[in-house]
Amino acid sequence: MSRSRTFGLPLLILITLFLSACQGQSSDLAPGAQAAESALSDIQESALAEAATTTADAFVPTPYPPRPLYSPGELVDYTAQTGDTLPALAARFNTTVVEILEANPFIPDTATTMPPGMPMQIPIYYLPLWGSPYRILPDGHFIDGPSVIDFDIQEFVAGYPGWLNGYQVYAAGANRSGAEIVEYVALRYSVSPRLLLALLEYQAGALSNPELSDDVQTYTLGYNYWDHEGVYLQLNWAANLLNNGYYEHRAGRLHAIEHPDGRMVRIDPWLNSATASLHYYFNEIFDNYNSYARATSSEGLASTYARLFGDPWSDESPHITGSLTQPAFSLPFETGTTWAYTGGPHSPWGVGEPFAALDFAPPDVRAGSCEASSQSVTAIADGVVVRSETGVVVLDLDGDGDERTGWNIFYLHLARQGRAQVGDSLQQGDAIGYPSCEGGTSTGTHIHLARKYNGEWMLAEGTLAFNLEGWEAHNGNEGYQGTLTRGGQTVTACVCSNAKSFVTAGSR
Repeated sequence: MSRSRTFGLPLLILITLFLSACQGQSSDLAPGAQAAESALSDIQESALAEAATTTADAFVPTPYPPRPLYSPGELVDYTAQTGDTLPALAARFNTTVVEILEANPFIPDTATTMPPGMPMQIPIYYLPLWGSPYRILPDGHFIDGPSVIDFDIQEFVAGYPGWLNGYQVYAAGANRSGAEIVEYVALRYSVSPRLLLALLEYQAGALSNPELSDDVQTYTLGYNYWDHEGVYLQLNWAANLLNNGYYEHRAGRLHAIEHPDGRMVRIDPWLNSATASLHYYFNEIFDNYNSYARATSSEGLASTYARLFGDPWSDESPHITGSLTQPAFSLPFETGTTWAYTGGPHSPWGVGEPFAALDFAPPDVRAGSCEASSQSVTAIADGVVVRSETGVVVLDLDGDGDERTGWNIFYLHLARQGRAQVGDSLQQGDAIGYPSCEGGTSTGTHIHLARKYNGEWMLAEGTLAFNLEGWEAHNGNEGYQGTLTRGGQTVTACVCSNAKSFVTAGSR
């Protein structure tokens, strides 16, 4: 029987969806403030308890039964989680895609993302030192996606007496309040503002403690380096680190973490990417193992998050659907023109993971130059511009005006002159601006683009590879390296803009 068939009716019967803030006593408070007021005393009381125990050497997390010593290839039950792919599952369970397909004959070998809630059996090959199976946060609550569309950050922060309410500093070219800083960082890294607020509360009492000490103001989230002083830079560092862990796990590359005391813990194969990321994050934050163990237990960040926003597992709507496919995209420059592929998969914003962005440079600008090109960058699909700022344009393909939903294309390094503006409706191939060095760090004029789906950065390589006119992206040995392949053709990324890196739009 052919393995390329679609998921059938029996499978559909089995599938169930698994995943998907003003102080005072007046009755005239806004709805968000009323909700905050009702929870405030609990937050303050709990924050004091947390502060008293966070550094307690004697903390012992709630025990969970250890995983058994599975026989090689033994089948174990697994329920697909949002964003799961077969290669990543194979890496997590120390098995192969072929073996997973053999154990689950209803899954076609062309499958992309697994339908959330789908029951599976996975052949497992035991590895020692698996860590806690406790799941901290659903993936949909990690991403700046559909789950926070109706969340008013400024109203929420205004409902609490902590130092974040009233905090203001010059950051990213403007005077910003604490709430505005959270909003700014959440949008750029596409990390949920609720998660960032929960971390600020758990680590620095941002919502419950009115006093902002010098230590907390300088190294708010525990990254004690002079070039990251202040709430804004600390939050940038945290969001970047969270993305590193989340997308390494999503790609099947995060298998274990090593604590400062030398002990190694393997990520439990059943954990989701948000939980794995928080293990990765707290391992970097805390030198003391007990502080790490507490933060990743039910009594740590999960407890803080639930008190602030309610139980996230009661609303775990999946943000990545099953069998997701990419729309048809063109290359980001005019038909008939040849540009150089100068950057293979690398981070769309920040450093490290996710490897989601690609770079192309026009032929009319010298290598290393930052002069704006006369050749236009084009829309790779039909859409509406939902963000236009220094160097940046975001094209929303579903036209709902919100880059946290549906497919969105992120363009970086567009020159100010000629840059598309918010509300512009573009057809595939229309000019969206001109490449430059504006916005972020750049070694020369080029365009940098990446995809998001429901707020999640989509990895450039894999079952949902970045595909531009049939050219599929592949990672190299490190960021910025890699290739584009189409049929028997290969284009190799190189900042040198040599003949091997040239690709022509509209050619077949």
